[in-house]
Amino acid sequence: MIVDTHSQLWTKEALATFPNFMLESYQRMFGKHLTPTIDDTIRDMDEAGVDRAVIVAVDAETTYGFKTPNDLVAQAVAKYPDRLIGFAGVDPRKGKIALKEIEHAVKELGLKGLKFIPHLNKLRTNDPLFYPIYEMAQEMGIPIIFHTGTQYHAQTRLRYCHPLDLDDVAVDFPRLKIVAAHFGWPWVGDAIALAMRHENLYLNVAGWAPKHYPDLLIRYANGPLKNKVLFGSDYPLVSRKRIISELRGHKGLKPEVVDKILSENPLKFLGL
Repeated sequence: MIVDTHSQLWTKEALATFPNFMLESYQRMFGKHLTPTIDDTIRDMDEAGVDRAVIVAVDAETTYGFKTPNDLVAQAVAKYPDRLIGFAGVDPRKGKIALKEIEHAVKELGLKGLKFIPHLNKLRTNDPLFYPIYEMAQEMGIPIIFHTGTQYHAQTRLRYCHPLDLDDVAVDFPRLKIVAAHFGWPWVGDAIALAMRHENLYLNVAGWAPKHYPDLLIRYANGPLKNKVLFGSDYPLVSRKRIISELRGHKGLKPEVVDKILSENPLKFLGL
């Protein structure tokens, strides 16, 4: 079974409040194919041989007026319950409202984790506003995916995206499963150091074509981090078919490590 731990719900409905200047900046970088239907998502999975995929909600309402609602993610999961796994998004600036939304998302909507894009919330991941959320997530046993590293949302700042901020989170919440998405590029060494140091912290490769993986990541994926690197596509930014094809043909990655990245590691991480 191949499991994609990180993809987007970028339907027109999901992006209804996405600022145009941000969408345009992504279109310049990745092309104009960025509003697929949920059926397009399933077709992309089928073409790549992907069995299950995580799709995520986003809440940056207090900063940018942008929200992909958790209910919309839950509706997509309900349409394809054997294929999609929903992760919730909440705005940490909303305080107790955010905590109530997590309870609703997990207990009533059946979503299985959380996703944060800290530069959209204008908060570093070790900001105290996040801590009640981390405490709740740890007690509920749900994982959190964090955007780390560079990004292409216009008019936002990279200082919120440094993976080293997750060192505090991993220390203070040792039972919380944490993913540093996009392996923290360009701070790859820092992200690797975190995954080496913390049993509860993982890396994913979302948003990257494998032919562009840095040598340092390949070296550690083949060795001490062979059980902690997770397949993610960041679809629709990169097609799953391209990623898997390049992974299977990668001359630097061991075939057994590719199998771990695509299947064994995500299955264990998500508890499937």
